[in-house]
Amino acid sequence: MLLALDIGNTNITVGLVAGEAIVASRRAATRPASTADELEVLLDGLLRLDGASLADATGISMASVVPALASGVETMAEKRGLPLLSATAAIMPIPIRTERPAEVGADRLVNALAVGRLYGAPAIVVDFGTATTFDCVARDGAYVGGAITPGLEIGLEALASRTARLPRIDLVEPKKAIGTDTVSAMQSGIVFGYKALTLGLLEQIRAELAHAEKVEESAIQVVLTGGLSSAPWVRSLAGVDAIDPELTLKGLAILWAVASGSPAVPGETIAGWTGSAAGSIHIISEKAR
Repeated sequence: MLLALDIGNTNITVGLVAGEAIVASRRAATRPASTADELEVLLDGLLRLDGASLADATGISMASVVPALASGVETMAEKRGLPLLSATAAIMPIPIRTERPAEVGADRLVNALAVGRLYGAPAIVVDFGTATTFDCVARDGAYVGGAITPGLEIGLEALASRTARLPRIDLVEPKKAIGTDTVSAMQSGIVFGYKALTLGLLEQIRAELAHAEKVEESAIQVVLTGGLSSAPWVRSLAGVDAIDPELTLKGLAILWAVASGSPAVPGETIAGWTGSAAGSIHIISEKAR
């Protein structure tokens, strides 16, 4: 059993993976000040909601953008004697064609790996999280860059905290764009506005990627993921091939399989990859040897 752990600025997503199946998946709010013990209790409690526990895990594959919590996971893994794989640009089994590969978020690279293996390339991953990221994958599976916008909830929080009279509201798609009260007007601006932002940016990115890869725009796979990808309004976005809220967890499982030399890595080896993640799993406790 592999513990796949995606630590984001807003949420921690945890999944327990058996073979190619995610048998337990849960999400909780990120609390950067949590101690290693608190983090351990949280993860175990989340898994128990699905009848599993941390005791079932035989290894951990992690992508984190919160250094303090990544350190906590390392402490927890050492305590439990578990091998740990931390996703970084240096071990990613795909080419990274950006000016500064080390600066690309681990979750974005893991998503790129997953979409190429599971859905095919060229592809665009749109991850609705604290920030909304648009990540592009070339035909040969390489990560070639993307775009970052403030997440939908950041805009909602800004309206409520930076204005005197605008309330916090639920992210519900209104029936029409012209709101007749404050709440419906805010819902229109936030939800319809964010849909327009997403579609507009996606259209431009798709056109640029198609030109660069010399393919028709229809050949580019568009996959949505992230905490807000399951919201009802997301399903109405045009030009989307798949919505996969667990894409990052699946990518972490694929990365683990590559690093451990598993013969059953989902998908075929991506053409053009000359690196290797093998040997990247770090046994951080003698008890795990």
